[in-house]
Amino acid sequence: MKAKLCLLSVFLYIIKTLNCLGSGIAPDEVQFRDAVFSDDIRTVMFYVDGDVQSAPVLELNSDARLLLKFDDLSGNVKSYSYSIIHCDFNWRESRLLSSEYLDGFQENPLNDYVSSINTTFSYINYQLAIPNDDVQLKLSGNYILVVFETDNRDKIVLSRRFQVVEPMVVVDGTVKRASFDPFKGGNQEVDFTIRHPNLRIQNPREEVKVVVMQNRRWDNAITNLKPLFIRQNELSYDYSKENVFQGGNEFRYFDIRTRRYNGENVGRIEFFRPYYHVTLLPDEVRSNKAYRSYGEMNGNYVVESQDRIKDTDTECDYFFVHFTLPLEAPLAGGKVYVFGALSNWQVGKSSEMTWNFEHSAYELSLLLKQGYYNFEYVYMPNGSAKLDDSNLEGSFWETENDYRIFVYYRDVAGTYDRLVGYSILNSRKQK
Repeated sequence: MKAKLCLLSVFLYIIKTLNCLGSGIAPDEVQFRDAVFSDDIRTVMFYVDGDVQSAPVLELNSDARLLLKFDDLSGNVKSYSYSIIHCDFNWRESRLLSSEYLDGFQENPLNDYVSSINTTFSYINYQLAIPNDDVQLKLSGNYILVVFETDNRDKIVLSRRFQVVEPMVVVDGTVKRASFDPFKGGNQEVDFTIRHPNLRIQNPREEVKVVVMQNRRWDNAITNLKPLFIRQNELSYDYSKENVFQGGNEFRYFDIRTRRYNGENVGRIEFFRPYYHVTLLPDEVRSNKAYRSYGEMNGNYVVESQDRIKDTDTECDYFFVHFTLPLEAPLAGGKVYVFGALSNWQVGKSSEMTWNFEHSAYELSLLLKQGYYNFEYVYMPNGSAKLDDSNLEGSFWETENDYRIFVYYRDVAGTYDRLVGYSILNSRKQK
């Protein structure tokens, strides 16, 4: 327990430092989040084993496992360990003892690693499956996975959120063009119903909490909805304003699965010893263009290669990828970022674009592993914590989006927030 408190205190300090500097966020509002704390750590992927496009959500007591993968570009094998922490609905540490939600040890070594082969960048690929022989999950709810250096617990390298659901309720719903949208007509409305014949809920407005996420974004998630109508064994969330998201636009994409020829939206591939550089085709602002439908991955990416290799985890190389967004003039009063899973669904110095006065364009270089990527350009006004992806991308109600709905339950005698329902609604593929 002492080790747990030490780890948490360091983790909270780092989170506070990164989240609060210049953001106006009070310390008591700090939450556990997806984050990478070392420049050497790249390509962090966390999904249900067997489905690389899935979110890290497990069903309690199922045979499924979550798989964490990441690369350490320091080139040296390091001894890493991990810890799993149970959280409440708001992603703050729950008051449970680790023995109440884990079978096994609170801290365990991360022993599965392999060195890269025939790559210009040398790296170590680490993998972790959860649950495993060392630790199993006993309760539903929110969890945070923390990876740190074994010999230096103060050095936390990454954290990832995941959820465990015990399916006690059924969530049905639809996504449609917003009923109340007096402005540009680019919003989507998420209406849903929670059916709970197998779960007795006495005070739904207090005992039930829901989270609605658009794709994988936590920054615009809706967390404060109360049931609009309460019927026998049924809670209805059929709002017209409170459950509305900007539809956004289909994500941009590029293909860097090979260095032998230019993939989609790649302008050129060059080798400047000792590394490869990929220059993407210059992009255009899409807010003033008509909507165009095409298939994409809702902001995600996959690590793949079209070269003759056997193991994508250890044989895919890293490239410097150069983005260019020409504009007549820089956007005043804010910053422009490249955004998506390639930026951990967050904005920061590593994904911030710089203005090139000579070329009249925003530019950014990212070090990325071979694969197929989605992304978009977002604008953040100075002093604001809210991203604006419509300024550069536009917003259309026709856009295809996934909406993930999480249902939490805690009665008056409960000691933690149980995750009792989970559903994915798609704006195009209605039930």
